Amino acid sequence: MDHDDSVLLHTRGYLRHITLNRPRALNALNHAMVLRIDEALAEAERDDSVTAVLITGAGERGLCAGGDIRSIHDDARAGGTASMAFWRDEYRLNARIARYPKPYVAFMDGIVMGGGVGVSAHGDVRVVTERSRVAMPETGIGFVPDVGGTYLLGSAPGELGTHLALTAQTVGAGDALLCGLADHFVPARHLAALTEALADCRTPGEIGATVRDHARPAPDGELAAHREWIDACYRADSVETILDRLDNSGVPAAARAAETIRVKSPTALKVTLRALRGARGMDSLEAVLDQEYRTSCTAFAGSDLVEGVRAQIIDKDRAPRWSPAELAEVTEDDVARFFAPLGDRELGLEPARRAAG
Repeated sequence: MDHDDSVLLHTRGYLRHITLNRPRALNALNHAMVLRIDEALAEAERDDSVTAVLITGAGERGLCAGGDIRSIHDDARAGGTASMAFWRDEYRLNARIARYPKPYVAFMDGIVMGGGVGVSAHGDVRVVTERSRVAMPETGIGFVPDVGGTYLLGSAPGELGTHLALTAQTVGAGDALLCGLADHFVPARHLAALTEALADCRTPGEIGATVRDHARPAPDGELAAHREWIDACYRADSVETILDRLDNSGVPAAARAAETIRVKSPTALKVTLRALRGARGMDSLEAVLDQEYRTSCTAFAGSDLVEGVRAQIIDKDRAPRWSPAELAEVTEDDVARFFAPLGDRELGLEPARRAAG
């Protein structure tokens, strides 16, 4: 494996510090970075002198803006397979983080989207700041929340996760805490001092107490005031019914949410809703990641992902031409295809977990 400087490793006291180091690309993840993080976690797990792991992003703009979407776009257009190999290792890393035997601390400072959520929100200690902007924006590029995103959003109180998944809304610190995507609020100016203090912690108990000592009350979020209409509208079992309820709720914010949803990929919306509902019925993150790998591989073979990235990231005309273009044209068979078994290409995390247990 070719090690470059896109992931920096540093040991300070008892703390192994992992820094995502592509600040000009908002620390977007590529395959080499995923493999390097996984290797670093394996090394830290074996090292008895390491009490905890900390992951941060270089620069002041964010922890990680997600996967390298341009590379995925180019790979899909070329009919390649590199993206599926990337997701296989990325989702395995997400599962490893969730079950890591030592405290895994994530500073979710600045932009934390998609794959950035995957390397942070499955950790034990998740810290947000006044600069945090957290989102799973996949429906806007013709994709479906992955990296365990449907597991996290499916576990959010009420229907908050459904709202965030379908609208691809970005939330700040207060709402990230409300939705269960983070645990503590620490002002950004205090992160350096917290890092120094964590380096002196010898036990998991000391790690928790140190973070709590540095934590402060978070700024108020926005979602709590909207719980009534969010829960009532998004409880429906179809995207069409959700939109109808939002339109007829008499709440301006609900009507704006409906407008936001309508510009997303119709196929991605329907697949996302089914994936969220399915994730709620699963008993492990591994099972959900197996499901997400199916939806990701199927989306990769379709046209909406390429078109969505073109419209939002490459040409930036913000005018994607979805196919099908309307929700009514997306059939049950179209949706079911995203959840069909992949045969010998399955990710297989849940069977491996059961066999190990």
